Amino acid sequence: MAFVDQKIRIADCEIHLIKAAAGPGGRTLLFLHGMKFNAATWRDLGTLDKLGEEGYGVLALDLPGFGESPACDLAPVKVLKQVVINQKLEKPVIVGPSMGGKVALDFALAHPELVGGLVLIGAVGVEEIKEQLSTIKVPTLILWGSEDAISPLTNGHLLAGLIPDASLVLMQGAPHPCYLDQPDIWHWELTSFLAEHFGIACKK
Repeated sequence: MAFVDQKIRIADCEIHLIKAAAGPGGRTLLFLHGMKFNAATWRDLGTLDKLGEEGYGVLALDLPGFGESPACDLAPVKVLKQVVINQKLEKPVIVGPSMGGKVALDFALAHPELVGGLVLIGAVGVEEIKEQLSTIKVPTLILWGSEDAISPLTNGHLLAGLIPDASLVLMQGAPHPCYLDQPDIWHWELTSFLAEHFGIACKK
């Protein structure tokens, strides 16, 4: 699949993107990243290729201060809003592991009209926003490693219990970055979730 690397200017921030367009009728997924990772992680893992084969569009970004995006003063939620607007994304599914999961949740709470779905992987900071979680009304997939030592599994159960249209998948034996530890299971769960809620049949 042909990806485009692009840098866009948002206020005083330069944001690096890796992207590819959706096929006919395909929804776009917007990928965030964890503290130790960046946009290229998703390309290296094969996730972007897998989704492109399924007909989805993909856009992975480096948050300010990570990967190829220099640090700047704009808050991540504001960066994300401007990326969605700048790239003319129609209610993307936002994928957020760890720190990126917290950004995805904050964004969904602040701008529900701009979000089509959520995929949260070992998200952090869940306790801080638990009173608001029931207001999230989009399909949500929650993945957690059973051996996560960074964000406890109780956070996963909290998300699954409070977000109305949420399902929790526990990846047995996997650490905090469970998607990196068990990529085949990650890709299967992701494409199955997308097929169920966004209408493109998954392939084994």
